Parts: sequence; C-alpha cells; structure tokens
Amino acid sequence: MSENRVVITGLGLVTPIGTGVQKFWQAAVNGENGVRPLKIFDPTEFRTKTGGEVLDFNPTDFLTQQEINRMGRSSQFAVAAAKMAIEDSGIDWAKLNPFRVAVSMGTTMGEPQILEKGIKIKYQTGDPQQIPAELPRQYPCGSIPANVARKFGIKGPHMMIPTACAAGNYAIGYAFDLIKLNKADVVIAGGSDPFSGIAFTGFNRLLATTPDVVRPFDLNRSGMAVSEGSAVLIIESLEHALARGAHIYAEIPGYGLGCDAFKMTIPDPEGSGGIIALKRSILNSGISVEDVDYISAHGTGTGENDKSETLIVKTVLGDKAKSTPVSSIKSMLGHTMGAASAIEAAACALMIEKGIALPTINYQEPDPECDLDYIPNEAREMKLDTVISNAYAFAGNTSSLVLRKFKG
Repeated sequence: MSENRVVITGLGLVTPIGTGVQKFWQAAVNGENGVRPLKIFDPTEFRTKTGGEVLDFNPTDFLTQQEINRMGRSSQFAVAAAKMAIEDSGIDWAKLNPFRVAVSMGTTMGEPQILEKGIKIKYQTGDPQQIPAELPRQYPCGSIPANVARKFGIKGPHMMIPTACAAGNYAIGYAFDLIKLNKADVVIAGGSDPFSGIAFTGFNRLLATTPDVVRPFDLNRSGMAVSEGSAVLIIESLEHALARGAHIYAEIPGYGLGCDAFKMTIPDPEGSGGIIALKRSILNSGISVEDVDYISAHGTGTGENDKSETLIVKTVLGDKAKSTPVSSIKSMLGHTMGAASAIEAAACALMIEKGIALPTINYQEPDPECDLDYIPNEAREMKLDTVISNAYAFAGNTSSLVLRKFKG
C-alpha cells in the first residue's frame, strides 16, 4: 500500500490579535501586540498584570445557546476554530464519510475555568453540593475533541493530546499519521486553551512571566505572558483534496518528536530533546538542512528557553543557521499554551502561501548567546518553500513540524 501525501486545506483561528484568518494575518503582519492589561482575571496581587486575552470572540457567532451552556471556553474556542477551518476548506461536509473523518486536539489546561469556578463556589459557600452538576461534565479535557466531533457529526477517532505547550504539534503529528497510513481522509487537528488563573498563578510563582512585554531572544527579555486561543487545521490526503479541487495552503512532509528527560519546568541547557526532534523532522521529511528557509521558534521570551533553542538550531543546521531566519510570534500573542504550536502551524501555512515571514516584535538589544536572525520588529518578504515550526513543553516534550509549499 502506498502512503498518502498530507496537505493543509483549511484554517481557523481564535487569537489575542484577532479571530479568523484575515484578522489574525493582518495583525500579525503589522506586528500588533496582543499582550495587554488583563480584564478576564484580576491580577492585582501578582507581580505581572498583563496577558493575552481574546477580545473579539462571541460564542453566539458559532454556537447555539444550548451548546454554549454545556461547553467550557476551551471547547467553545475549538468548535469555533473548527467551524471556520471547515468553511475555509470548502469541504462539502454532507458528502464526507463520517467514519473517515477524525479529530485530533492538543491542550495544556483543558477546561481550567470550570475547575476554578467549582473551587470558588466551594470556597464561598463551604458546601460542595452547591457546585452545579454540569461542571464535572464540562471539565474533562477529552470534552474538547468530543464537542468538536458532536458538533460536526464526526464518527472516526477523536483524540486529546495533553502534552502541554507542544500539544498542537503532537496533535497535528497524529493527524499526519492517520492520513499517511490511510486511516482517515480528513482530520480536524489543532489545539485549544482558555486563559487560566491556575496557569497564571503557577507561572508567576515560577517568576517566568514578564512584567512588561514579551521580547524573545532579546538581551533584556524578562519572561513569557500567559495567553489563550485556539487554532484548527484541516488536514487531508492529497488525493482527497485534489479530487474536490481544494485550495492547498501547504504540504506536511513530516515531523519529529523528542524528550529532554531533564527537569519538569526547565529545558535541557544542551538542548538534547529539541535537537532530537529537529533532526527527526528533517530526516522524516526527506529534506536537508539546506532546504530550510525559515524556522518558527518556540520562543517564549524566557532566558533559558531562548538560549537553548538558539543552540538547538545552530547544532542541527550548522553553518546554515546563520542564514536561516528564526522568529517568534509569541512576541505578539503571548503563550497560548496547548494552542500555541497549532496557531504557529497555521501561521507557517499562511507565511508559505503569502511569501512573508512574520516578525519577532519588541526586539531591541541583541544577546551574544542568541545570535541568529530573528526578523526583528518588521515582517519580511522572502522565499518560503520549506519551514519548520518548533514547540517545546514542560516535562521535556519537544517537537518540530515541517511544512512546505505544495508544488504538485
């Protein structure tokens, strides 16, 4: 049996700089900053007062009131992103075999606002019986792909991959495998996370959050920003896409995964897991380092992560690293947790299509230990045939996803 080629045919985005492909892209090209004073959460008692918040999302644009009532914010984001991606793909949903369609989603926190609501009710009343019965049904992270499947009548496998901040790449990788091995024709793949007071508190306690702006790879970088969002990509076999005359954003030739096996919250300073993932992505995709035109960095804006990632790129690409631009859109979005690498994959597909590499904003002073081309502050027109998107996570999860221009 020959293996299928895998392509991206639809995109849906819910982000702090815009909901929908057009809003997101225009804001990203302009280098807009989505990290702002928080409204969704009271940060008064914290050293950090800012974060990434989706301001233009109205669930009634995508869901009935009954559906809204039974879903947490993460599921609402995911279903909305899936609806936009399906519409963008132009798929005639009625003609699909629902048993040949799958859902693959990633997350870090799942539905943390449900847990936070329950804790607050218990704390205020002292009576756990006052917690509404629907909250336990909304809370499991598996409800996110289940709600997507239910909304669109999908009867193939649905998977939730909670590998934290690398989860989007892992979910897209699983979708790639399903298509490659002819176990599905279409996969709704991506990631989703809402703003979480638990995550905000945890990262503040770790002193990992910035008190001002996110400035990846800058000498004066001061940390990341907790954020929220979702992205869904329609992943399809090339044969299926061509048969229906689909618009193809990009092809996925392969991906690579690894693990630092170092510490829970700190990357290996020698970049072992990231090096493994990046090498595997290149090998599995059948490309060489000379083919790599651009890298979308994990780029959180923390001291250790950015230094480690720079080392990873230089180790794997060798001399080619100096001429390969690297940028981080987390400078604009903050860290959207399990949605991050899904949003970044969608951004890479758009960059390939439009021939524009997105910038690292807030970049002012070079760091001698981060000495690559980080596309500072302004988007750049350039040839983008092959790009790689890195994503790393707590517990040492590492991933690299390769996308390339579809050329038939």
